[in-house]
Amino acid sequence: MAKKPPTKQCRNLVLVLGDQLNIDSAAFDGFDCEKDSVWMAEVAEESTHVWTHKARIVMFLAAMRHFRDALRKKHIEVHYRQLDDRGKRGSLAAELEATIKKLKPQQLILVEPGEWRVRESLINEADKLNVALELRTDRHFLSTTEDFAQHAQGRKQLRLEYYYRELRRKHDILMDGRDPVGGKWNYDPDNRGSFGRSGPGEIPDTKRYSLDATTREVMKLVSRKFPKHPGKLEHFDWPVTAKQARQALDDFVAHRLPEFGQYQDAMWSDEPFLYHSRLSTALNLKLIDPREVIDEAVIAYRTGKAPLNSAEGFIRQILGWREYVRGIYWLYMPGYLECNELEAMQPLPAFYWTGETEMHCLSQAIGQTLDYGYAHHIQRLMITGLFALLLGVDPQKVNQWYLAMYVDAVEWVELPNSLGMSQFADGGVMASKPYVATGKYIQRMSNYCSSCRFDPSQSTGEDACPFTTLYWDFLARHKKRLQGNNRMSMQLRNLDRKQPDELKAIQEQVVELRASITPEDVTL
Repeated sequence: MAKKPPTKQCRNLVLVLGDQLNIDSAAFDGFDCEKDSVWMAEVAEESTHVWTHKARIVMFLAAMRHFRDALRKKHIEVHYRQLDDRGKRGSLAAELEATIKKLKPQQLILVEPGEWRVRESLINEADKLNVALELRTDRHFLSTTEDFAQHAQGRKQLRLEYYYRELRRKHDILMDGRDPVGGKWNYDPDNRGSFGRSGPGEIPDTKRYSLDATTREVMKLVSRKFPKHPGKLEHFDWPVTAKQARQALDDFVAHRLPEFGQYQDAMWSDEPFLYHSRLSTALNLKLIDPREVIDEAVIAYRTGKAPLNSAEGFIRQILGWREYVRGIYWLYMPGYLECNELEAMQPLPAFYWTGETEMHCLSQAIGQTLDYGYAHHIQRLMITGLFALLLGVDPQKVNQWYLAMYVDAVEWVELPNSLGMSQFADGGVMASKPYVATGKYIQRMSNYCSSCRFDPSQSTGEDACPFTTLYWDFLARHKKRLQGNNRMSMQLRNLDRKQPDELKAIQEQVVELRASITPEDVTL
């Protein structure tokens, strides 16, 4: 019987997490195939610490397995633990401990994780086992956490606009010398169009991907291991390789970027994607570099294939928003996770996990989330997020729901967006005011209200829109807290015009509304 070749002495064990799937990662600097190895692990904990959507689990595992195979084609040794392997240990820390005891590496190398919990777990495990751990900067991003911390020094407010301008200048993106192309830094006022009664017309189909054997195998595994988790897999159609991510970028730039600017905030029934790119999943798993994405948007503008408001609006989401929220996350963690400025304590409604509600806008936004693991930023901010904010839902429950339900959710980007921007739980660290509105906003930006039994102009009575009722109650509950905020002055003046009897009727209707909502029954 032939002897097995001896296991090589491991110099560096490179730890690759599910959202670090870029071959140009700093983790591979100085990598020697003769001396170094890669460690990757699929563990149940990463799918169960929140009640994770099946499509999100598939997205991560399929992308990880494809990346593993790509590394092996480069003759890189990968120690990979699959979710269904024998002797599975359930957590990243436990799996890493077993591999360290087996390989006895001289050093661990890890690029900064995207989640505080994971970072601390791996650092503590290395310390417990007395193995050196080198933590490397994540150069996928166009700025570092240190850059943002320096930007934050001495500032009373940390607003996206100012950091965005810094990065535009630093990387010479859409610049004319020291000035922005077109004379304005952003074209947000030109990016709030709605479709009107005629609707969006014919929307170009998004790029579709055939499911290969690896992805199909993962889908079967997830269906078997997590049968009670929310969401569907019938519509799974996300890029899970670098090649597919590039195809998604090319498809977006050619077919949807030109109209993206005007209609990025618009919503329409049974149209989940409209003119959006769906690139956030590929970006957040690092299947594609943001520089490459930004460059293509700039080229589209320079060559006349996309207007400036579309190119700038799209670039602002990547160069501005992604970099900004990551800076906020690492500047304020771990305490940021516990923020609850508005002292919101209501449970999350059960219909957030089912989409079964008479409110058509919520039914649409949650329904497509269950189908695809996707909703665009206005659906998240001004439909699902707005209702939770007005109702007074515990922001920790809101955070858990967003982290669980969206395929692009990694905590560094999800937490500031949900807890800060959507729920104002950080008291204004991110947003200059709570983003609150009546149902009239939803009526203006979509056709949802035309298929709903509720009337967005009514705040009391059987036909009253719950968004409108809750809006006035929200302002009344938090009036003292919001009086010093200049951006809320007009809304508070409108509140003051309410007669006492009218306000009392609104508050009584809110009591009935809360009593009619079944709370979630999910043990997280």
